[in-house]
Amino acid sequence: MSGIRWARSWRVNPSDLGSRVALLFMVGSALFALGSLPAYAARVDPRISAGTFFVGSIFFTAAALGQFDQQIDRTTSGKRNWRDTARGALFWSAFVQLIGTFLFNISTGAAMNTSLDDPDINRLVWAPDMFGSVAFLVASHLAWTVVCGGWWAVRRDDEDWWISAINYVGSIFFMASAIASLVLPTGQALNITLVDLATFLGACCFFLGAYLLLPPPSRS
Repeated sequence: MSGIRWARSWRVNPSDLGSRVALLFMVGSALFALGSLPAYAARVDPRISAGTFFVGSIFFTAAALGQFDQQIDRTTSGKRNWRDTARGALFWSAFVQLIGTFLFNISTGAAMNTSLDDPDINRLVWAPDMFGSVAFLVASHLAWTVVCGGWWAVRRDDEDWWISAINYVGSIFFMASAIASLVLPTGQALNITLVDLATFLGACCFFLGAYLLLPPPSRS
């Protein structure tokens, strides 16, 4: 790990799309981590708790839009070169991730309606959350294969490898949370403890992965 500069600078250029993407992902991740804390949910109105996730998902979508735009090549005339870019796995990773954030918008938005019955919760909240988590997992896998040049590689001195690995782990945690949030016929989630824990750990992973997108501090 000696080749990685883990320190990052918070003095970012607002015109730098990469820095904006990082900060947006960090804010979204922080809100998801906050919302998953049982102590927070116990102290606020359920709609505020659900709204925390919804606002976080909006930040995720804004960040994903920026990251998607980064993957679209521009010709010298300023036109988007869709044909060439669409062949790259990173383009599809960003696209699938963007779809996943839209699904999170739907699920977290529906969760703010506290009058939903159990079937509606599974249909309007759990289902899009599940598919959104699948999208994040697919996007992470595509990015991982690009960084590794295949299915597996260990590159501890590669910054992109760490970012991809951390985000992949975060996607796995989000998937575990989605599975565990299925509402059973008893009216209880499959495993609410796992839902909270996996969401928190996944959000922490995404926060760290986004943090590493920030520029390193100047040596001067």
